[in-house]
Amino acid sequence: MKALLPWLEAPLRDALQRSHSHALLVQGPAGVGQLELAMLLARSWLCESPAAVHQRQPGCGECASCRLFAAGTHPDFQLLLPEALDAACREALGLPAEEAVEHKTGKAKPSREIKVDAVRQLLGFAQATSARGRAKVVVIFPAEALNAVAANALLKTLEEPSGVLRFALATHDPAGLLPTIRSRCQSLSLPLPPADAAEAWLAGEGVEPALLKAAGGRPQLAREWHEAGLRAQAWSSLPKRVARGEAAALADWAPPRAIDALQRLCHDLLRRSHGQPGQYFDTAALPACSRVQPLLAWEQQLRRAARHAEHPLNAGLLIESLVTAGQAALTQAR
Repeated sequence: MKALLPWLEAPLRDALQRSHSHALLVQGPAGVGQLELAMLLARSWLCESPAAVHQRQPGCGECASCRLFAAGTHPDFQLLLPEALDAACREALGLPAEEAVEHKTGKAKPSREIKVDAVRQLLGFAQATSARGRAKVVVIFPAEALNAVAANALLKTLEEPSGVLRFALATHDPAGLLPTIRSRCQSLSLPLPPADAAEAWLAGEGVEPALLKAAGGRPQLAREWHEAGLRAQAWSSLPKRVARGEAAALADWAPPRAIDALQRLCHDLLRRSHGQPGQYFDTAALPACSRVQPLLAWEQQLRRAARHAEHPLNAGLLIESLVTAGQAALTQAR
């Protein structure tokens, strides 16, 4: 695994000391390290050092179990991810990629859901004897990706695990989980990290700390945007470029990310129209608005577009139409 995110050290120690449940639900806003915290918990539960076993301390990183975990070959650990996120998540964690599985239809896209077949394979792992004679651990991310059939198949094992079996479910949308899943887990909330810690980490990653505001205080999202080519100057100029109807400002962005950016802009324009500072943009970068109704109409249009952002008929025309609608809304809102 990669180095510990600095703001996770305290939540990790707190969780190890206070958690007595076999199933934890690690929840919080996207981009703050839910998966990383779940993985650290898993490594600690499997660690064979005396401090981890008897004093509930974080994994040592040096014992045989921790080395197997870091190599992604621990026989008593399973990481359950949707097919569409598997490679990216493992790369982000510093784990080797799993062998590709051919689909029945070569044209089928990898699923963003965790399906029942994957859970059934997991149940086979859950019922087997521990290879190293200690605990077995399962991490599921994002837990809300479990479809209804898969979630129901998991319930029995989640409620009555065989042997020493522990679960860490990581999510940024706990409402998307079945209530029966949530009720069987002890909740562990992960808040936004302190701005100074997040900015220091971003600086170490070569990311402009100013992007932290654009990402709503979520450092991993800020790094993701930086890696996709976003720079602070381009973000700060976005409000004025939309006001001029320049769809080229978002030409290099995938539709989901472009729509997300426009939604953040619309959100901040509504805040400014009520005399509040911007949440994602500096207030000075936002055009003045006095009328709310045009902005609300644009917000509704953006919400509709977001529902189909992954599969637009024509991405360029979609973004151009949304920027044009934003320009009209800003003109009418002045």
